[in-house]
Amino acid sequence: MNFFKTLFIAVVLLVGMNAQSQVVGKWKTIDDNTGEPRSIVEIYKKGDKVYGKISRILNEAERNKLCKECEGDDYNKPIEGMVIIKGLEKDGSEYEDGTILDPENGKVYRCKIWIDEDDPNVLNVRGYIAFLFRTQKWLKV
Repeated sequence: MNFFKTLFIAVVLLVGMNAQSQVVGKWKTIDDNTGEPRSIVEIYKKGDKVYGKISRILNEAERNKLCKECEGDDYNKPIEGMVIIKGLEKDGSEYEDGTILDPENGKVYRCKIWIDEDDPNVLNVRGYIAFLFRTQKWLKV
């Protein structure tokens, strides 16, 4: 009986670790208007929270672009290398209760992310204010 309890606990822990490790990694963002790849965002864990940093802007002409619309510490900082997803906490199969920055307009939105049910190589990223939201699909690199 103890063997089966131990086996069950091990399986539960491995499944939980796998769900977390699925969001952690590098993801390609896609432009909503053109459908072209825009950047690579690295999702990483720091403590109990998840963050996302623009590790590479794919359009070479935009690599040195500064966040002129941002406020606070992000104002006039390079967009490449900027942490745009902050403080997401795991809730079941989703990570939520954090924020995402749109460096194009400097606005910060509430955010949640989750692995697509139909394709584990797709990360759904939702930014929202109240009941209005937009969901992007980022592709695993």
